[in-house]
This record gives sequence, structure tokens and C-alpha cells, in this order.
Amino acid sequence: MKDFQIQAIGLMSGTSLDGLDVCCCTFRQQAGKWSFHIDCAKGYSYPDAMKQILGTGAQTMSALEFITFHSSYGKFLGERVNEFMQEFGVHPDIIASHGHTIFHEPQKRIMYQIGDGAAIAAETRIPTVSDFRRLDIMLGGQGAPLVPIGDRLLFADYDFCLNIGGFSNISFEQDGRRIAFDISPVNYVINHYCRQIGLEFDRDGEIARQGNICQELLDELNGMDFYHQSGPKSLGREWVETLVYPMLERYGLSMENMLRTFYEHAAWQISRIITARPLPDGNGKLLITGGGAFNKFLIERIDALCPCEIVIPSRQIIEYKEALIFAFLGALYMADTPGCLASVTGATTDNIGGMLFKI
Repeated sequence: MKDFQIQAIGLMSGTSLDGLDVCCCTFRQQAGKWSFHIDCAKGYSYPDAMKQILGTGAQTMSALEFITFHSSYGKFLGERVNEFMQEFGVHPDIIASHGHTIFHEPQKRIMYQIGDGAAIAAETRIPTVSDFRRLDIMLGGQGAPLVPIGDRLLFADYDFCLNIGGFSNISFEQDGRRIAFDISPVNYVINHYCRQIGLEFDRDGEIARQGNICQELLDELNGMDFYHQSGPKSLGREWVETLVYPMLERYGLSMENMLRTFYEHAAWQISRIITARPLPDGNGKLLITGGGAFNKFLIERIDALCPCEIVIPSRQIIEYKEALIFAFLGALYMADTPGCLASVTGATTDNIGGMLFKI
């Protein structure tokens, strides 16, 4: 492919409900190699009412209410992009929007990210790509994760790329193929219980640090069927709400002890995946991004259990890597290059997911 350059805005909203991440990047492909520069990035919080709907409210809406919110949330995204462009003085070639996941049941070929790309394009007057996952689902894939294409092409210096958000997911090269999958829930569970005591999250893991491990609960968590499945595999809120919450609450533990046990579970599952792989000379390098990278106690537990050198990048990369890679997916779409890897999702073939809205 000839040299290619594009500026793209990526929009990311994760299951941990931290807010909307907006990242504007310039991507270049020269001599077959991709590079990137983050031009500007910013996070936007959600109004409380919108956060409630994105959390669980949308799942119980009528069809009319759902499609109405799909449109209004898309308009909200477009308005935030307009604010962002005005503040930073940018006007990208393309917007790539993840949307916000409401349903994730790939075994039924069901996945829905709310946030109408047409509304974003109409609001911003900039070509917008959204709905990146649906084609992969229809090709028999998980529709997730999508970040590994960015790990492969933009972060190739690392042996493992770990993102810790609502769920933890990992990607790495194995026999010339990119392998990636979800590992376990993390912030989706931690933040859920923190909200019950009036907190948004467990800052630095200080609540969990005060607790003790319940070995019986830890063994039950680690014994769940999902952890014994081979990839490709992915997790959604339905699995957590149906299986994990009832298990955690059945033991009647204090908040400190329950979270301490859950932290150990999350760290142990991450280390189990890494130690099962042949490591390169030395111990290999593990890049950790996502909100969990700021959780000191969680990182301490991963470091204690993992043989790799842990690399915590700049705050900008930690906070905006997923939005950066969705911007990259927009760039790949415009370059007519697959962003969904069959080796990662389990689809029958690599594919170019997404729907383009252009004025």
C-alpha cells in the first residue's frame, strides 16, 4: 500500500461508566508501518440520568424508548465532539465511534452499541464510522475485542498488552497470529460495590487493601466455567450480573474482605494467562493501560503474581488508549484495511466492520 496519512477522532465509552473519552490522532503509514501521534484528548462525564440509562436502564426500555435514546445519545456524542473541536482547533477527516455497549450475547449473534452514528455525522458534519462489531458477530465471531489490531500495529514493542477497564483483556502474538480475549471483570464489579457506599471507585485500592482474602470465595470465583474455556471468548455485563454478583454476595463478607478477595481473583486470572505462555528472553514486557492502571493495590498484586516487567505508560496513553485505537479503526476503515482479526474474535474471516455516515 502506498503511504497514507489521516487525522481521526475516536470516541470510547466503556462499561465502567467513567464517561466519554475523545481522542484526536494523526496516523501515518509509511513503508508498510503505522505510526501515530495523539494531537489532543479529553474526557467528558455523563449526566447522572444518562449514566443510569447507560448502566442498566436501556435494557428494560420499550423498542420506541430505546431507539429514541439511541438517537439522542448519538446527538450528545456529536455535541461533545463539536465542543472538543472548538476547544482544540481541530477538524479531522473521520470520526470513529465505539458507542456504548448495551447488549453483548454473541452466542445469539446479538450485540448492540447505542449511539447513532448518523446523529454524530449530522451534528458534526464530519464523516462518521460506527457499529464496528456487528459484521464480526454475523460472521460467527465474538465482535470483541477490537483493540488488538492497534496493539499489533501501534504497540508492537510489548510482549503483552493488557487493558484493565470494566473488564480486563489481553492481546499477544502467538505463532504469527494475534491472540486476544477477555480475562475477567474488574472495574465493572469494583465500581458497582463502591457506588453502594457512596463512592465512584476504590481509589488506589485502599478499601480492598484493608481486607482479608476469603479463600473459599476465591476458589469458587477461580473455578467458574468461563476461565476454563479456550479463546476467542468475551464477557458482558449479563454474565457478571447473573453469576458473579450473586456469588460475591452469598458469603456475607464485609466490603473490605469482599473486594480484597475479588482483587486477588482479578490479579490471579491475569497472571495465569501470562505464565501459561512461553516468555521471550528475559521475562517479557507487559503494557498495562485503562483505568485499572491507576489502582496501585491492583498493580501491586499483578506485579507480585506476574513474571513480566510491568510498564505503565504516560497518563495520556493509560486514559485514552482505547479511544486512540478506535480512531485507528476509523483510519483502517478509510484505508480499506481489516480491523477485526478472525484469530482474535473467532469469526470466519478478517473483516472491515463499521457503518459509514457521510454528508
